[in-house]
Amino acid sequence: MRIVVAPDKFRGTLEAAEVASALAGGLLAARPDLDIRCCPVADGGEGTLAAALVNGWTRVDVPATGPLGEPRTAEFGIGTFEGARSALVELAVASGLALIPTDEAGRPRTDPLRATSRGTGELIRAALDAGCATIVLGIGGSACTDGGTGLLAALGARFLDTAGTAVPDGGGGLAELARVDLDGLDPRIAGTRFVVACDVDNPLTGPRGSAAVFAPQKGADPGQVAVLDANLGRLAEVLSDTLGAAARDGAVRPGAGAAGGVGYAAMTVLGAEPRPGVDVVLGLVDLDTQVATADLVITGEGSLDSQSLGGKTPLGVARTAAAHGVPVVAVSGRCTLSPDQLRAAGFAAGYALADRDPVRCFTDTAGMLAELGRELGDQLAG
Repeated sequence: MRIVVAPDKFRGTLEAAEVASALAGGLLAARPDLDIRCCPVADGGEGTLAAALVNGWTRVDVPATGPLGEPRTAEFGIGTFEGARSALVELAVASGLALIPTDEAGRPRTDPLRATSRGTGELIRAALDAGCATIVLGIGGSACTDGGTGLLAALGARFLDTAGTAVPDGGGGLAELARVDLDGLDPRIAGTRFVVACDVDNPLTGPRGSAAVFAPQKGADPGQVAVLDANLGRLAEVLSDTLGAAARDGAVRPGAGAAGGVGYAAMTVLGAEPRPGVDVVLGLVDLDTQVATADLVITGEGSLDSQSLGGKTPLGVARTAAAHGVPVVAVSGRCTLSPDQLRAAGFAAGYALADRDPVRCFTDTAGMLAELGRELGDQLAG
């Protein structure tokens, strides 16, 4: 019997690969004869690169600029995506909020006006150097609200003030923006396919824009939110002098506000194609091929709830399994979905650790998953 174990991370406790390993260990303890394939997955944000690397992609380390300008080492992946030699660039590993240094009390020393996406652009440049025909961008977990200007600057764009001097990195510096020069943009971009994993539909500016909705999560106070929103509007206005209607229309395009406006830069300047994050990741790990010969699929995430029904990772896995007529079981830390909702979503069964022990599910998640795996193995033996 062949089982594919394809969970997302249990946020705050275990990474996706650790979840898969714990479940697989329990299954094999009960049924050593099982053929188990661990295939950790993600939703296109944090953890996407880790999932790809576990599933056979090659890691490449690159010197990069951190979100507040500090030098660091970041990485991207090289593998095959939709038949082409491709690079996977995860914004969070170079420009992520989790990279912000903390103070003595463990609080992030955020600087929302200065945070930059430059390091992500440096990873893209390295991927171009590696000869990748397709570049997949996972853009969740950002620290920046710079409209993707740092990313584009790393690729040769220039963002200038009235004196022709480059404005400082970060969304705060865009207040002085007077001209955008794309003449130096890396010419290889024109011949490269860009795919951006994007699950938000926010525009660049306004009440639902990048600054208003996401900047407070990155440490911005109300005054800074107003500054960042105005500066992103200025970016779109000035960029329209270079790109015309494409820049203006791009600002209201769903997903333009993703990752502090990196979505706007990717779609408007790089010509990136937006795709649902889970669809991108399932393609990166070639889940369809793995599920095609399986007898059972096990998936899950930290919390199965109404947001999951909107298309998060377990639902994507369930759709893939359904296409091959393979039953799928959901495992979660907590579950607020009813049995009817689980069945309607395509799950043959659902198991929530919190229903068994609401404390231990946080303190010994791996142990509980291993026990659950053993129970599932015993059921299969019966």
